[in-house]
Amino acid sequence: MESTDEIEWRVADAPVPYPDALAQMEARVAAVQRGEARELVWLLEHPPVYTAGTSADPAELIDPRFPVFTAGRGGRYTYHGPGQRIGYLVLDLGRRGRDVRCFVHALEEWVIAALARLDIHAFRVEGRVGIWTRDGGPEAKIGAIGVRVKRWVTMHGFSVNLDPDLADFGGIVPCGLSEFPVTSAAALGRPVSAAGFDAALGAAFPAFLSALGGTCAGGDEQKG
Repeated sequence: MESTDEIEWRVADAPVPYPDALAQMEARVAAVQRGEARELVWLLEHPPVYTAGTSADPAELIDPRFPVFTAGRGGRYTYHGPGQRIGYLVLDLGRRGRDVRCFVHALEEWVIAALARLDIHAFRVEGRVGIWTRDGGPEAKIGAIGVRVKRWVTMHGFSVNLDPDLADFGGIVPCGLSEFPVTSAAALGRPVSAAGFDAALGAAFPAFLSALGGTCAGGDEQKG
């Protein structure tokens, strides 16, 4: 585990069951709200699972071959499983600008910057959720973003496909976008280990924190 004075970095050394991760996140959010714990960046992997965000359409659950859990985050159906890096963030936006839109934008840019360090060109697309790249021509999704903010403390975060079995996405319409494929670092011919991706995230993290700021009125907010 790597830690700083303000933010704890936690790296799971074994897959974490989704319900356990959700319970731990909820507890950490409450502790941060009470001023009893540091903020957290938690990097992990889940056993195969489908999660349903607050906008999930039951018609987009095509084949529930894995357990399905309600996530409480924004967005629709997402797959998590081996070969995918998950990043959960418990950050106090009350002291980091109180701007949810800025947070989501900075989160996307952080993941994009980390992928760039691994020679993977990724980008945002206005009006379309996620992290995108080109896989032999068409735009393809390499990462998903889904967050919730409770009394200005964030939870959930991002997932990036390093080398998952892409066929496992076939049980859902990923994030409700049936017209676009999913891809991974390995499918792009740029394989990277979880440790390698974690290092890239760490190198790009100071810029992410610096990008947080501004003002945003409102309370609990979600983003798919």
